[in-house]
Amino acid sequence: MRMFDFLSRLAKEGEIFTFDNAYKIMHINRVYLRKIIYRLEKSGAIERIARGKYIIVPLHGEKGKYTLHEFIIGSLLVTPYAISYWSALNYYGMTEQIPSTVFIQTTSWKKKQEIEVFGVKYKLVRIKKEKIFGLRTEWIEETEINITDREKTIIDCLDKPQYCGGVVEVAKALRKENLDHEKIVKYAREIGNSGVIRRLGYLCDFLRIDIDVPMIETRNYLLLDPTMPHKGKKDAKWRVIVNLDERILGKLE
Repeated sequence: MRMFDFLSRLAKEGEIFTFDNAYKIMHINRVYLRKIIYRLEKSGAIERIARGKYIIVPLHGEKGKYTLHEFIIGSLLVTPYAISYWSALNYYGMTEQIPSTVFIQTTSWKKKQEIEVFGVKYKLVRIKKEKIFGLRTEWIEETEINITDREKTIIDCLDKPQYCGGVVEVAKALRKENLDHEKIVKYAREIGNSGVIRRLGYLCDFLRIDIDVPMIETRNYLLLDPTMPHKGKKDAKWRVIVNLDERILGKLE
């Protein structure tokens, strides 16, 4: 079989294909199919995204340099998935920081949580099934991808600040005018982590944002930002240890 004919038939289904898809389309021996795919990869006609998943490099593309949008590739690495945390903050314009890693939520277990594809780093963050909500779809280069909505992104970042650049980035996001405050509180309750509510309550008080955050009854204190040194003054109302310089938050006003 000519390589050109092989690629042409696959390309009719799209620029991304899996080994199983190729097998169903081509109806050839699996061993022979593996040899063809190996030769095509060596020639630069296709590139491997993940195990058993490939992208067809167009004629104008150059081996090792052509790639898809990182969110599209991220959507192929694990199922189910959602673009989230710092990546979602950046997508919605809620932070000026450009993360060097694409963060992806999933309920699936993967041996490797950190993956690099085409020079881009991907971080797979495994969470409980109950925490998968607040998703929406967006179109990226004619492909639908799953991403957490604005409000869920903020709640996720309060749940795991280490994946968004810290609580300061959440504070920036909270000041955006296009947020649904009722949805933020609903999500804060739903995620099942009292620390999220306490961090949210403290930030809203400090930034004078009018959000009706429920009080939490507890004697225990938690760190406002677990990515920072574990020392700071205590806020008795929300039971958080303010372990970052409030002047940094004040400059956001």
